[in-house]
Amino acid sequence: MKSAPITKIIIKRFRSFPTATLSFDNPLFVVGRNGSGKSNLADVFSFVSEAMASPLQAVFDRRGGIGAVRNRSSGQQSFPPNLGLAFEFGLANGLEGGRFAFEVKALPNYGYHIVREQCLVRKTDGARWWFDRKDTWNSNVKGLTPALEPSALALPLVGGDERFAPIFRVLGAMRVYSIQPAKLREMQDPDSGAALKPDGSNAASVLQELLRGEGAGATRAEINRILESIVPATNAVSPKKHGNKLSMSFSQEWGEKKKLTFDAFNMSDGTLRSLGLIMAVFQKPSPSLLVIEEPEATIHPGALGAVLDLIRKAAKTMQVVVTTHSPELLDAKWITDANLRIVSWQAGASHLLPPSEATRQAMSQHLMGAGELLRSNALHADELFTHADDLRSGNLFESLA
Repeated sequence: MKSAPITKIIIKRFRSFPTATLSFDNPLFVVGRNGSGKSNLADVFSFVSEAMASPLQAVFDRRGGIGAVRNRSSGQQSFPPNLGLAFEFGLANGLEGGRFAFEVKALPNYGYHIVREQCLVRKTDGARWWFDRKDTWNSNVKGLTPALEPSALALPLVGGDERFAPIFRVLGAMRVYSIQPAKLREMQDPDSGAALKPDGSNAASVLQELLRGEGAGATRAEINRILESIVPATNAVSPKKHGNKLSMSFSQEWGEKKKLTFDAFNMSDGTLRSLGLIMAVFQKPSPSLLVIEEPEATIHPGALGAVLDLIRKAAKTMQVVVTTHSPELLDAKWITDANLRIVSWQAGASHLLPPSEATRQAMSQHLMGAGELLRSNALHADELFTHADDLRSGNLFESLA
């Protein structure tokens, strides 16, 4: 893996989560019922990725303001406690590890300010670079003093510095996808095709870009092979121009020289969602971390094995997080308890926990797989004790001096 892997995320009062910790395996399947908080967890990744490229105010505004993002379950006061997120990183390409964290306080009239922000990079050669921004800027990097607004994050401003760039690049390259087949069915405005949009609405441009230049033949063959494994008889897809718009054309072959060609608006939701997932994995440059929301939707259970193969392929070059409530998706024998996290809704809040001891025992002894446990309503999370979430989460910040 080229980029530094994320090893842990600490969540404090973000959306429906009062507090939680997400530790990583790759790929990671986050299992939970509808309304449990899976999409809110996925938004942690979207929120931070967007904040690396857009002003933080704009990131809040796209979600209805800070009042819609911060968790209120801890009390009924007008301004609940501060929200915060922390990301920890592991070993990769000369980076021994690192950390990025920030805390935001809500103000009257939908305002806010950054209470604290911290970034730490540890190199394998012993070098250590950090900044810790509270009321004032503090860093061991001499000459690096960005002009900060109280409502602006510092990392997007200093992320071009080679010392902090490894963390900035990972956070900015996280991608979250909830593919909407209707968006792939429409005529699309062409763009650079450099990054697939979260709903897949520029899939034709991404496909067109992938089929250009060196290695395009091999890429085309691989995309077509995977598409056919998910959607039998649909063995080719290509971009198609309609004036100043783009769409996609699908080919089906059977028997001797029998072939039909269909435009995207004739294709099923399952076919279009499958293509969107393929584009998410194949897009260049690759995401550092790929979140796929409920890939099983509108895809026949018999095709989910091929979807799982696609997920395993993606996990070789990036981190993958999949939200799901599908037993069929979890039927793969290679999925262990280490690949599972469970989101549940209890006492007016979302909680993110590892599988229970009974679940881990059943899986490790090969008594039941994850899919079988989910079908039988026996895929349980660890017990939620009083203050247990706080103990698991730990602190957003650490001493850097």
